[in-house]
Order: sequence, then structure tokens, then C-alpha cells
Amino acid sequence: MFKKMIKVCCSSLGRSMSLALLLGALSSFAAEKPNIVFIYADDLGYGDVACYNPESKVPTPNLDRLAKEGIRFTDAHSPSTVCTPSRYGVMTGRMPFRNGQKGVFLGVDGPCLIEAERLTLPEMLQQRGYTTALFGKWHLGMTFQTTDGTPVYEAKLPPPKSKLDKAGTRRIRVVDFSKRITDGPVDQGFDQFYGTVCCPTTDWLYAFVENDRVPVPPSMAQISTHDALPEHPYSVCRPGLVAPNFDFEEIDMIFLQKSKAFLREHVKNQPNKPFFLFHSTQAVHLPSFPGREFKGKTEAGPHGDFIFQFDHIVGELEATLKELGVADNTLIIVSSDNGPEVSTTFQMRQDHKHDGARPLRGVKRDQWEGGHRVPFIAKWPGKIAPGSVCNQTICQTDIMATCAAMTGFDLPDNAAEDSFNFLPILLGNDKPVRPYTLHQTNKLGLAIRRGDWKYLAHKGSAGNKYPKKGLKDPVKELAPDAPGQLYNLADDLGETKNLYHQHPEIVKELKALLEETKQNGRSRP
Repeated sequence: MFKKMIKVCCSSLGRSMSLALLLGALSSFAAEKPNIVFIYADDLGYGDVACYNPESKVPTPNLDRLAKEGIRFTDAHSPSTVCTPSRYGVMTGRMPFRNGQKGVFLGVDGPCLIEAERLTLPEMLQQRGYTTALFGKWHLGMTFQTTDGTPVYEAKLPPPKSKLDKAGTRRIRVVDFSKRITDGPVDQGFDQFYGTVCCPTTDWLYAFVENDRVPVPPSMAQISTHDALPEHPYSVCRPGLVAPNFDFEEIDMIFLQKSKAFLREHVKNQPNKPFFLFHSTQAVHLPSFPGREFKGKTEAGPHGDFIFQFDHIVGELEATLKELGVADNTLIIVSSDNGPEVSTTFQMRQDHKHDGARPLRGVKRDQWEGGHRVPFIAKWPGKIAPGSVCNQTICQTDIMATCAAMTGFDLPDNAAEDSFNFLPILLGNDKPVRPYTLHQTNKLGLAIRRGDWKYLAHKGSAGNKYPKKGLKDPVKELAPDAPGQLYNLADDLGETKNLYHQHPEIVKELKALLEETKQNGRSRP
């Protein structure tokens, strides 16, 4: 029925008839309330996936198949160039620079970056009757307490016990793990959570959080220097306090088993209730510790094996949906929170001739496309035409407005201020949904994209500092005196030609539009 509607809409019938039929189709989808599975990789670059980069040295058969059976977006963007703010953008549909927070959370930092009164994606779906679950990395902050109830981020820290006892580990030492953790995932709209506070294997606290507790706290006796873990150029992680049940090399397989168990239990006990599963991986964030069964599975070293493991996770989750008979009514989205890590990208280029950012300039933290243009693949059987490729610009903040349209939720004006509904694109209408798109870095450098033109309101990358040891931008700056940058991405996707001086009228227009959206506090009408 759906394909017939789209065929009619694309025929020579008048615009009003086409619009009416499309709106009817959207209304029927809202009534169906499809299941939603969002698989969020960490630091997976545009060039890390074979269907985006034919020169990739890492096989990604499950992602490639997903693209062949669904839609592949070539111009999709994370809300920021680093983890924490990008996740804020996904969860709220709002650009993270609007709350003024720089950088990322570490250890047991808090409070939660999401404002208490702000509507979140899982809260919205709960209101539409969904069961919601998050397994994996949170990284949006939560509030741990001391014995007297003081939030640990406000607590006085004890003196260091050794040179390794940094502020991050000392903050963990004052946590009372018998107390409830507040403003975490279960206070932001998730019915279930099992995962880590921040980056699973790099952030001082190496312990699992289940809902609002740490069931197995870390040992306070000794700071681990991870001497027993693999040593290679991709294995950097901070010394920290480790729980006895925390396995650094099997983190993603633990998360996978939790998500699969949730799916099986939900379908068994609530077969008529829709679900939203947010599966948030450690892969492929440093350190690159692929699971034991994935070591040596590629010819691209441990990080290549880690990318291959992420692809396996995608395949396993889809296979579970098929096994349970719910795949046909499930929208699967796979994307990444930013571009590939600096050291990973440069080391992989050197060691394996694999470029995780190809064909883009920049990497994680950079305002250039390599920092925020990411893989974005979606599959929805019977709704998304197999083998679709979309060149329209979207942002991950748009997931919230799209899910609202899918489920019949009317977004209030004070929510999802930077979220645009791309459901029509999923259903076969390739008309642009965004008048312009905002970009930001970890240091709150801002850029704006309208059509083919991209204006960066700063010099350089506004993220990584070039040059420094092991980090060199291959592009020679052609306008070093310009206070900003202007690129035509249709002609220059690699952002090699700064046209700031050649097109002052476009610079003026985009600069004014950027200031306007900053003042308005929104880009969605």
C-alpha cells in the first residue's frame, strides 16, 4: 500500500493531491507506532565504513547490507565534534552550544547536561506508549553523592595518595555507592539502563551502572595502570579505579547481550507495545580493545578489528529483531557521535593505508567535515526503498522531530528547537527538509551550512591545534589573514579553497543568519 501511495505522489497528480496522500501515509505510520532501534557508534569515521569509502581496509558487511536494504545518507552530521555535546543534541533535538557547555564529561562528573525541565527523546516516546532502554555509554553526566548527600562535583577532595591519584580518581573516592545516582538515564526518560557513566574504557571509573546504582563498585585499594591489557598504538587509557566484574576487552559484547536480552524479554512480555532501544557502543573509541573473538579478524590491526566488531554488533541486533519477528515493524538507524579520533586516524593511515576520514578534511574535534560528517544508515522494511541514497543535509538533532512525526507527537515550541523532520525523505521524498544546518566544535566554535556554502566563524579548525607532534593538517591555508572561512562543498568537499575574500556577500549573509539563530535560540520555525 505504501509503495503505491508514493508512486501516486510522484506522478503527475496535482501538488494538493500528492500532499494529502503523503499526509495520510504519515498518519497511518503514527498509528502503527513502529519500534525504533538507534545504534550509536563512538568515533566511527565517514571513511571507516566500506559503503562510504571504497578504499576502506576494513570489511563492514553488515553495515553495507543495511545500506543496500535501506537508505544511506551522504551528508549527515553529528551535532558536535565530540561525544558529550553530540549526545545532548540527539537526546534533546537542540544544538548543544545553546547551553554553553564546553568539552566532555570525565569520570563521575555532573550534573547531567540536560536541563531538568527539557523534554528528551525517550520521554517523548514514553508519552507515546513506548518502552525505552539504553545500553552502553551515557556520557551526559549524572549526580553521585557523598555520605552526607553532597554532590561529588561539589565535594572537597581528599589529598592524593600517589602521583596517579588525580582529581578524577579522588572524586570517585568520595562517592557513597550505597546512594541512588540522580539525573541519569532513568531520570531522563529511559525505563532501563545498563552501561557506563562516560567513555567505558578511558574515564577513571571502570564500573557498570544499572539503572540508578553501581551494583559492583570499584576497588578503592589501588589505581590500576592496566598493565595486563594489550599494548599497541591504539591502547591508550587513563589509570583508574576498577570494579571486579569490569572486563575491558569484552565491554561491547556485554552491552550487546544486554540489548539482546531486553529485546527478547520485551517481545515475550509486551508483544503489542512498541519499544525504543538506544544501543550506545564503546566501539570504536580508543583504546581499541576488540573482543577476544575479533582479534586478528582483519588485516588492519586492532583498530580495524574493532571496527569489524562494531559491524558484527549491528548484524547481531538486526538478526535478533528478525528472530523475534519484529524486524518488519522496526526502524533501525546507525550513526556515529563524531568523526574518527586524531591518533587513530593518523596511525591507521601510516600502518594500514586506511583513512577513517576519507575523503574529508579534518578529524574528531575539527570543524571541517571530517569532524562531524558521519555515516548515517537507516532501514525500515516496506517503508524505505532498498538501495536508496540521499544527498540532502540532515543532523542527528533531527531524529527527535522525525520520531515525533512517526509517532504522532506534537512537539511544543520549547523543545527540539533545532530538529527537522526527515521522515518524508525516509518515505521517498528527496526534497530538502533543512533551510540551513549549524555545526559546532568541542570549544564552541560555530559554523553554518546553507546549500553548498559553509561558513566557519573562526580561523583554523576550532578544535584540534595544528600543527603539533603527530598532527599536521595536509591543507595549505590559502587565506591566512581571513578571520573566517567559506567553502563551496559542491566544488570543494575537501575544504581546500577558502573563498572568504572572493564572496564577501555570501559571508555577510551566512554570518547574519548565524547571529540570528543564536539570538532566536532556535532554527526550527
